[in-house]
Amino acid sequence: MGARQELEPGKIPELEPSYFGLQALWGATKHMGGLRGTEELVESCQIDKSKYVLEVGCGTGMTACYLAKRHSCRIVGVDISEGMIDWSTKRAKRAGVEDRVEFRVGDAQNLPFEDAFFDAVICESVTAFVDKQKALSEYIRVTKPGGYIGLNEATWIKTPPPEVVKYLSHAMGKVEFLTSDGWKELLEGSGLRDIAVKIYKVNALSQWMNEMRQFDSLDYLRAWSKFLSLLIKSSAVRKYAKELWPPPKSIFSIFKYFGYGIYVGRK
Repeated sequence: MGARQELEPGKIPELEPSYFGLQALWGATKHMGGLRGTEELVESCQIDKSKYVLEVGCGTGMTACYLAKRHSCRIVGVDISEGMIDWSTKRAKRAGVEDRVEFRVGDAQNLPFEDAFFDAVICESVTAFVDKQKALSEYIRVTKPGGYIGLNEATWIKTPPPEVVKYLSHAMGKVEFLTSDGWKELLEGSGLRDIAVKIYKVNALSQWMNEMRQFDSLDYLRAWSKFLSLLIKSSAVRKYAKELWPPPKSIFSIFKYFGYGIYVGRK
């Protein structure tokens, strides 16, 4: 959630599109583990209706709205992208949870909240894209003593081929995935206690099915229609897609190397 190139909702990009910019444009975001990963994170952080929760990197608001509706907690979602916040606000209204959810622009590395403000801070597929130590320090700062900090992050479970790492870095921008030991050491080094780690292997089918549990039909159809429209109308998007195709053959076996982890600690 550092500086990113922005694409306004509904606008055809004239500049080189970015991974997150395109997601903000077509209104769909995803993370490893899909809804299953979110549910594991919620359980591990003991989130219920009594908790005041911050979601860092809320994307288009799927997790925040799910928590408000399913667990009746109060939640604030922040994202550095104004486009993401626009989609999130629309989603909250559509889901009827505006009274429990608030969205605002904010940087993971400089959160716009006072110290010890939230009962729990969660983030999914966020910390790999920023200065990890700086962001984690911010998560801890805004959490109340005894509160939970929970990460759902993509995790190397086996050393990947160099071309896979290079391809993902090119496709997704500045990103650095860690092993489970690397993520755990990050939490331990930050001073968190009662650290718990759960690692999950996935395959393409299970990942897709868990992602689809989060999307409604409107999300799915809108995202694909936007993507196809962009391919037709935007030379910049066509160039971006062409640079990523064809991928290295080893990318099709990526789930041999790639899974996700739920990493939770207490302040």
